[in-house]
Amino acid sequence: MAPIRPRLVLALAALMVGTVMAAPTRADAPTADPAAEPADYSLTVSPDRAGPAIDRTMYGVFFEDINNAADGGLYAELVQNRSFEFSTVDNRSYTPLTGWQQTATGGATGTVQVVNDTERLNERNRNHLRLGLAGTGGAGAGFGVVNSGYGAGMALREGARYDFSVWARTDSATGTRLTAELRTTDGTTVSAPLAVTVRGDRWTKYTGTLTAKVSTTGGRLAVTAEGGGTVRLDMVSLFPRDTYKGRANGLRKDLAEKIAALKPGFVRFPGGCLVNTGSHQAYEAPDFERRRSYQWKDTIGPVEQRAVNANFWGYHQSYGLGYYEYFQFAEDVGAMPLPVVPALVTGCGENKATDDPALLRRHIQDTLDLIEFANGPVTSTWGRKRAEMGHPKPFGLTHLGVGNEENLPDQFFARFTEFRKAIKATYPDITVVSNSGPDDAGTTFDRAWQLNREARVDMVDEHYYNSPQWFLENNDRYDSYDRQGPKVFLGEYASRDNRFSNALSEAAFMTGLERNADIVKLASYAPLLADVRQNQWRPDMIWFDNQRSWGSTSYEVQKLFMNNTGDRVVPSRASTTPAISGPITGAVGLSTWATSAAYDDVRVTAADGSTLLAEDFSAGDFRWTRATGRGTWSVQDGAYVQSDAAAEDTLVTAGDTGWHDYDLRVKATKKSGKEGFLVAFGVRDSGNHYWWNLGGWGNTRSAVEKTVGGGKETITENGTTIQTGRTYDLHVQVRGRQVTLFLDGQKWGGFTDDKAAEPFRQVVTRDKGDLVVKVVNAQATPARTRIDLGTSKVAPTARMTTLQGAPDAVHTADEQPVQPRESTLRGIARNFTYTFPAHSVTFLRIKAG
Repeated sequence: MAPIRPRLVLALAALMVGTVMAAPTRADAPTADPAAEPADYSLTVSPDRAGPAIDRTMYGVFFEDINNAADGGLYAELVQNRSFEFSTVDNRSYTPLTGWQQTATGGATGTVQVVNDTERLNERNRNHLRLGLAGTGGAGAGFGVVNSGYGAGMALREGARYDFSVWARTDSATGTRLTAELRTTDGTTVSAPLAVTVRGDRWTKYTGTLTAKVSTTGGRLAVTAEGGGTVRLDMVSLFPRDTYKGRANGLRKDLAEKIAALKPGFVRFPGGCLVNTGSHQAYEAPDFERRRSYQWKDTIGPVEQRAVNANFWGYHQSYGLGYYEYFQFAEDVGAMPLPVVPALVTGCGENKATDDPALLRRHIQDTLDLIEFANGPVTSTWGRKRAEMGHPKPFGLTHLGVGNEENLPDQFFARFTEFRKAIKATYPDITVVSNSGPDDAGTTFDRAWQLNREARVDMVDEHYYNSPQWFLENNDRYDSYDRQGPKVFLGEYASRDNRFSNALSEAAFMTGLERNADIVKLASYAPLLADVRQNQWRPDMIWFDNQRSWGSTSYEVQKLFMNNTGDRVVPSRASTTPAISGPITGAVGLSTWATSAAYDDVRVTAADGSTLLAEDFSAGDFRWTRATGRGTWSVQDGAYVQSDAAAEDTLVTAGDTGWHDYDLRVKATKKSGKEGFLVAFGVRDSGNHYWWNLGGWGNTRSAVEKTVGGGKETITENGTTIQTGRTYDLHVQVRGRQVTLFLDGQKWGGFTDDKAAEPFRQVVTRDKGDLVVKVVNAQATPARTRIDLGTSKVAPTARMTTLQGAPDAVHTADEQPVQPRESTLRGIARNFTYTFPAHSVTFLRIKAG
């Protein structure tokens, strides 16, 4: 609710100030008004008191190979499927020739075949390409393959150099001539040809450089052979010479530079769900398991000897971007490396514990070896391996995570304890990070925290993705955490979309993270990168295609906070927005998620006992509206049935959005599928409602979820699961903002949804000699604020940085409307008044004595 204005003229003046302040620095920059009338908000700073210190590593980044973030993304390799290892195990649409097509010139013919035989490059690089050359055609005739790169193709820049390499062998006694060249989508050659002669039937690496004659986003790499016999190819590679910091096997420059511009305090890698899903076995005979947890030893050494894997997110992982490159990148951007290793308990919906003591011991030893790889001297086994890869100096590892989002807290913690014990025995100074599961609350979260507290672990990794409403409501989340307990690593968080309103809610939440910097020691928004053409998750911080990259509105917020963190919190307090909260209002609804279910005897009664809705479906379903348009709903045998067991979010609604203080009763029966059923109440529309999700998350638990603006948050949950074929009696009682739920006549749970979504948030930090006043105004009304800095020893001007925009603003490749605007604010004194614009984040940097 917007604060009430003293008078209209002040509102207009405030709006004008908010508009002017967004202009660039200039002589007529905005001026504070020391004589303004009482403001709508107040902000009082206490510079004589010391708040908690803020570690330099407070904010960082989390990299996971989701949304094609590695191959075809941050990893600069331009050739897709360079080692012909793509498989249906990775993705049902893949073949070993995905990304490749046959090409011929001058009438040459031949055969193309991917083979897995004893002539392979090495034991781990299982497949290679065999070209059978017919030897026909005239002079210059060639037969071979062309690679299309990722997405629309290879982004080539006129005049830029590209490093080509290939491993090859031939059975031709006179050798085989290979020619590499750059082409466009129509086959036009756009580089001078690079020719090498392959000699001998032993694998040899051949290299050279190609220079693009034109710029194109649809580039191709063609490799053709001339002559007869058989030539075998593997690890066909093309790298831009201009990688980040010019490193071989390096990173895409524009993406790496955007990450570096954040000035991250740490880099968490490699995941995420990649860490703890799939088999924990090694990539070795006889099975060469392709659905494995991410195991660091698979990812180091020469790239042609590294393993491959099926990515959890539905594509292929080459491991060209591996642990050495992650450590190197962290060092290059001045960040602390923070690797995460599997704990032999899967998460991310798999939820299985591996009970194999020998395998557990192997993974624990691998983790000890990882620390030696990062920190050991060159005389040690793994320190020597690091040095051989080009980095004799230790990387300086101090923190290491074990596990990620496990839903089996007791099984996870038993294994985590073994890792922790072994690490502390050998490396007592390493901070070993545990976790609390995939959600911000609930039975898994509570049990995990109990175990972590009792064992006095160093740090607990929390993850949550929630609605903007949740982030506005939970600014005080860490105010009540035990100051003597484990510290918090907020390893993954984001508001569920990429609009500026989402970024504003995250900014408001971040003020609470900084205020609690003695508890929250590390925090990283997630995910980091996303290919705009192929992705599995939204929101994301940085988006890209094959040529361009751009930060989301959340990127701008993160960058502003990360570049202006400061070294200590200065205690401050602010007034709040007057809130008027009415009862929960809305219609009712029925839904399913990957399940077929039947509903009957729906009855809604007002608090006085009068009937609002009585539905036995004997007259059909004319009272019901298909809110999402998904699923197959029909009346069958006197019940309302959703019969599509694959459809998700099939919400249908009935009733009046003005209903409040009512009881909803319904009979529900699961017929088939993965989950249970959902009963909705307080329904305003398909993106704003509550629902009781029984048998959700693969029928592993049940919860009440609140959806605001399409973003969901969990309000309360327990371990209830649903049986197929059994009819359940559901009763939802809504009174004001209190909800009580009954299952088969027994109280299941309840909650009171009365937490204020405060739109005006602030925090003050000290950065050397500056006070940095950080204010978020996440509402449609400008916020006139009387500020008391608590000292007169301040400069009369302040450097001001503002992010302001429409709440629905979304950044695209062509338009990024929410950009930081720098200006100078004049009239700074101990007491002054300033109006913070609507939908804005404002940082005031004030010189203070």
